[in-house]
Amino acid sequence: MTVSVQEADFDSGAEIAALSAGREDVGAVASFVGLVRADKGAGAGVGAGETAVRAMTLEHYPGMTEKALQAIVEEAHGRWDFFDARVIHRVGRLLPGERIVFVAVASSHRGEAFAACEFIMDYLKTRAPFWKKEETPQGGHWVDARESDDHAAGRWKKE
Repeated sequence: MTVSVQEADFDSGAEIAALSAGREDVGAVASFVGLVRADKGAGAGVGAGETAVRAMTLEHYPGMTEKALQAIVEEAHGRWDFFDARVIHRVGRLLPGERIVFVAVASSHRGEAFAACEFIMDYLKTRAPFWKKEETPQGGHWVDARESDDHAAGRWKKE
């Protein structure tokens, strides 16, 4: 199980292939790729068809971020039976359409792979120490956590 925080782009196909390479016991690989969204026409004062987000800059605290990602993967592994997982999160300045995050989980069965992949992504959005700054026609601003992300992660809490 590996995590990476990097500026470089990634090849999701190659990452998926690596999770099952040489293994005959893998029956499923579930993956998620997050992209920078332009949110056309969604910003205040943005006309129809005008891009609200021109770029996004992601910052992190090296060392702490990787540990937080690893802890999320380990928590998922404690809940679901899977063989391997891969998390890649990019940092630096990214443009609309560029890949931000990759999460993949290899397991015997699809249910375990889907659940673990979704859990990792939900927790990554709420627990990983990343800071996002969006560049819009109105200027730059830091992005606050979304209530919908907290709600998504909240459904995984153990009673």
